[in-house]
Amino acid sequence: MKILLLNGPNLNLLGAREPGVYGSTSLLDIVDQLNLEAKELKVKLDDVQSNHEGELVTLIGESTGKYDGIVFNPGAYTHTSIALRDALQAVPVPCVEVHLSNTYQREEFRQRSLTAPACIGQVMGFGAASYSLALKGLVDFVKNAK
Repeated sequence: MKILLLNGPNLNLLGAREPGVYGSTSLLDIVDQLNLEAKELKVKLDDVQSNHEGELVTLIGESTGKYDGIVFNPGAYTHTSIALRDALQAVPVPCVEVHLSNTYQREEFRQRSLTAPACIGQVMGFGAASYSLALKGLVDFVKNAK
């Protein structure tokens, strides 16, 4: 099984960016931990972080036949990107949306996700552990779908 881990804008700044909201764990630390968990789950994990919406759209569009699932933190694009939603709806690859913080406890504009309706699930509010929960849930979903 092969999973694509996608991270959107500003997630490269994790660990330094608003640690009171996002924690002090860096994206590199999260990816390293997920790679260990993926190995235990017998899953290959490819990770990409991009601050560019079009690159994320392209990666999702090219995921069919390459990946069995996507774990995706769209960052701020969660609330603004119809293009990402359309890309997720255009491919048969299941996706779990993930967020470090509970967006429903934050500003009103962050309480609506344009991308979540195109995903099989959403995990948020558990800090870096949100990624682990999303990966485990996605792997379980894919195994049960086969």
